Amino acid sequence: MAASMARTCRHLSRHVSCILPRRTNVCFTLRSEFHCSSPARNGLLFSLNKRGILKDSFPEDAAQDQLPRLLKSGAQTVYCGFDPTADSLHVGNLLAIIGLLHFRSAGHHVLAVLGGATAQIGDPSGKTSERERLSVDAVEANTRSIRESIHRIFTNHELYFQDSSRKMGTVTVLNNLSWYKDWGVVGFLSEAGRHFRMGTMLSRHSVQSRLKGADGMSLTEFTYQVFQAYDFHHLNQIYGCKIQLGGTDQLGNVMSGHEYIHKVSGEEVYGLTIPLVTSSVGDKLGKTAGNAVWLNRDKTSPFELYQFFLRQPDASVEGYLKLFTFLPLAEVERLMEQQREDPGKRLAHKRLAAEVTKLVHGKEGLESAKRCTNALYHSSVQALEEMSDEELQELFREAPFHELLLEPGTTVIDACRRVSAIPEGPRGYQMVLEGAVWINHRRTDNPEQVLIPKLHILSNGLTLFRVGKRNFYIIKWLSL
Repeated sequence: MAASMARTCRHLSRHVSCILPRRTNVCFTLRSEFHCSSPARNGLLFSLNKRGILKDSFPEDAAQDQLPRLLKSGAQTVYCGFDPTADSLHVGNLLAIIGLLHFRSAGHHVLAVLGGATAQIGDPSGKTSERERLSVDAVEANTRSIRESIHRIFTNHELYFQDSSRKMGTVTVLNNLSWYKDWGVVGFLSEAGRHFRMGTMLSRHSVQSRLKGADGMSLTEFTYQVFQAYDFHHLNQIYGCKIQLGGTDQLGNVMSGHEYIHKVSGEEVYGLTIPLVTSSVGDKLGKTAGNAVWLNRDKTSPFELYQFFLRQPDASVEGYLKLFTFLPLAEVERLMEQQREDPGKRLAHKRLAAEVTKLVHGKEGLESAKRCTNALYHSSVQALEEMSDEELQELFREAPFHELLLEPGTTVIDACRRVSAIPEGPRGYQMVLEGAVWINHRRTDNPEQVLIPKLHILSNGLTLFRVGKRNFYIIKWLSL
């Protein structure tokens, strides 16, 4: 059975190894006490805590003694789960991926588990109502898309951020559907269900908050913690995984996994949580809140991702540099000092935006983001000429895009009317005369002006029209 499961796993790198144990209970928040025990000092957990990436540990003494010793004893295996409830992960998920990347950089093996099964159930954590049920086809499509995104981010990290002199651990992407697809409901409940206690399950915060709501909670959602606990058990048995990483809203599920594994096998495992990423007003960033900044280019372009981090409030930028980049803390301090000396240059903001964009979209994505920034905010005609059709459409995502034949003698008024940029008749003509139309960042006031190559039509065959302040139109000219 183990061999067949392993075959279903898609590896981004080579195989995984692992091992080691111990025990206790109670959740522990990583504050200053975490710094005290000698095994923790200067170790990976100490470093992640200083960056603000870790928040809670389970069991209580894991971060004090057992877990630091375990990590020092040899390469361990760490997992984090991602339910494919959309076709892209978002910035809220990125911090969990960065946590995995830190473990991998330190020589530990990481598992990114896609919830092809659990996405069909729905995690109630942090939700006020049951999520809409997804079809099997939708979950499969989302899983493929997210797998590609995770692969891209891990590859970018290895190319641009990893010290080549340090030996990295392996990374493996799994789909938990591979170990549930052959289970029947009676068999699964008989095997796993007997180890869970209703009182404990009902006491979880995610359950209590929903039971108090008007809609209550379905049996399907109630069982989610059982499946996440079984995932941890499966990964512990097959891959020797002893550490689960998740958001703070996952703590109850992590505890369920710890308790289940201890009952079934006596193995000691550990949970670490990362803080939830919130907006400047404290709202959680994500698809449920409707403010997600996506990691897939077709949903949030490199330019939009770059601008999201560039626009962070001054009070957030230092914390975000520690969380979302791999810059040494000493370099973060230097950047912040430079920013305090000359706030107008916004050096820290620019470095933050560049580092995150390069991690998510690679070097080409960062260059694209900078081209788009120059084209839009610095009115750079050269940047416009260097932009691809895709970049221009990303930059002006809501702007109409037209492919038109370039006929000899085409004038400004002709082009404007062909893309419906101005009203028909005298009113549209008057708008051009009054200078309401801009072509490639240059104002024009001559409706009868024939379009001139390299001035109105850039070397890449594009023309960018703007009417008023915000109405953009993009034309790709096709030669006769």
